[in-house]
Amino acid sequence: MKVLGIFGSPRRQGNSDLLMKAFLEGAAAAGAEVEEVYLREQKISPCLEIYHCFKDGTCPIKDDMLGMYDKLVAADVVALASPVFFYGLSAQAKAMIDRTQALWSRRYAIKQDFPGENRQGVLLCTGATKGKLLFVGCRLTAKYFFDAINVRYAAEILVRGVDEKGAIKERPEVLEQARDLGRRLAGGEVLEPIKLAPLAV
Repeated sequence: MKVLGIFGSPRRQGNSDLLMKAFLEGAAAAGAEVEEVYLREQKISPCLEIYHCFKDGTCPIKDDMLGMYDKLVAADVVALASPVFFYGLSAQAKAMIDRTQALWSRRYAIKQDFPGENRQGVLLCTGATKGKLLFVGCRLTAKYFFDAINVRYAAEILVRGVDEKGAIKERPEVLEQARDLGRRLAGGEVLEPIKLAPLAV
């Protein structure tokens, strides 16, 4: 079982980092092979929308994203963690997601064989405020990111009201929930996919 943890926060040891660490601790405890990727340490340029990937499913931009494609395809569980920035994911996370257009092209435009079936995706998100719509943008982006790489949107942990660095440590029940989720998925539990309800604003 391969579990890929993608840290999307620009802040080291911030709340979404700690949430992901707990998730991966649980996965490792259940025997999974865990890999961590910190997007703040990667050089990933934005998508240039030149449509090269529609030809053969590859991206011509030579940066650290080239190493991410194989990781995203090989993982049995893909977990993405990010704080909320203006009701969306961090710029680091969004740049990586936009570049998965190459994988979307392989799957939908070129129709290559693509791993999937029981692969599962997890969104771990933290936000400073407590607004009702706080996670709407993040969830929609995660849904289509997971679809592009052919994993089921299987689980999410969304935490409101954590802003100061390390504030999530005051919510030990949430961190334990993340550890438990990691253990369950690494143990082979297949969850029902999350269905996002239509939103009327």
